Amino acid sequence: MIMLNIKEILKRKGKTKYWLVKNLETGYQAVDAMMNNKTSGIRFKTIEKLCKVLDCTPNDLFKIK
Repeated sequence: MIMLNIKEILKRKGKTKYWLVKNLETGYQAVDAMMNNKTSGIRFKTIEKLCKVLDCTPNDLFKIK
């Protein structure tokens, strides 16, 4: 199973979910679903925004469990 690694990245950077919502300019529910791996898909545009905001690569965003 491929999972998003957003919680770990935020923790490592000392940032919060609310910070991410504000900087992604998206809704709280969408970010919450991504952080809790409750989403069935993610757009390339969203991956790109996450990488820019979190200053990471797509490889950092995903993990295989």
